[in-house]
Amino acid sequence: MIKKREYGTAKTGETVYAYTLENANDMSAEIITYGGIVTKLRVPDKNGNHTDVVLGRNNLEEYFENHGYLGAIIGRHANRIAGSKFELNGKAYVLNPNEKENNLHGGKIGFDKLVWTAREEGTDEEPSLILTLRSPDGDEGFPGNLDVTVTYSLTADNVFRICYRAHSDKDTVVNLTNHSYFNLAGCGSGVIDNQLLQINAPFFTPNDDECMPTGEVLSVKDTPFDFMTPKPIGEGFSSGHEQIRMFGGYDHNFVIEGCGMRFAARAKCPENGVVMTVYTDAPSMQLYTANGLPEGSYKGGAKGGVHAAFCIETQCFPNAMKHMHFPGPILKAGEEYSHTTEFRFTTEM
Repeated sequence: MIKKREYGTAKTGETVYAYTLENANDMSAEIITYGGIVTKLRVPDKNGNHTDVVLGRNNLEEYFENHGYLGAIIGRHANRIAGSKFELNGKAYVLNPNEKENNLHGGKIGFDKLVWTAREEGTDEEPSLILTLRSPDGDEGFPGNLDVTVTYSLTADNVFRICYRAHSDKDTVVNLTNHSYFNLAGCGSGVIDNQLLQINAPFFTPNDDECMPTGEVLSVKDTPFDFMTPKPIGEGFSSGHEQIRMFGGYDHNFVIEGCGMRFAARAKCPENGVVMTVYTDAPSMQLYTANGLPEGSYKGGAKGGVHAAFCIETQCFPNAMKHMHFPGPILKAGEEYSHTTEFRFTTEM
């Protein structure tokens, strides 16, 4: 089923609504139309209790200054574009910089700061929320009128699915994702160091000191980036590896093995038995371990802080317009951008 309520008023004067998707297993997800933000994701644990596994804010006003993009839809272009510019079809496009000289997560007013139009779909057993948005030609410097649809679905077997679709009337670049912060022990439970993580990625892309991929694609073997078999997330924090020391943890793009809809990652909380398995058809994913998340007042009394959660952002490679051997984000006029990610929740003793 879906429940709808008023959540507040955006700075533009638009009413923001909250939609709660629920299935028969008492799993639920709350999404607000401001930024398409996932504010709650409540899942069962091995003891029959229910845990909210995503960090969030206390109210809409706090989401206006949503440092870290908690729970939001990211677009037009997730991650970073160096120098806030790219060339497409022989023409240079200059974007709005919002992280020093670079463009991060779409710019100063990305999709995370806009009010989306919502409609309900699906059944009581498997509800869906469809969010739509038009990004006009020149928005944040990007070419083309871009029509975007993001569908959040909750299945009867505890799969939280996000489907992204987009069309443009001009050749452009598109790279959409969701920026939820997961803590499988619960949003107020402290650091995620002991939670187990597996990533189906034999390669990763190292960064320069601005967290921009250098263009290299390196093997994870014999490095802290090897998550091919499950291990505690925090194991690498004190490894001394230059890439870890540079960012205080992980903020890196992992190259997912294979193509099409496939296994990407699996995380588990040993204490409550919550398991989250991620499938996607995206070429890669960014693992971010909340290295810069400030302490403060978050929902449920959570204090946040460094390593209080982890993000799995399925995506095209960051800064791919500068590295032509990277899988790129180019969307041709009249064609469809399509990307689906599933978060499957189970429990283990």
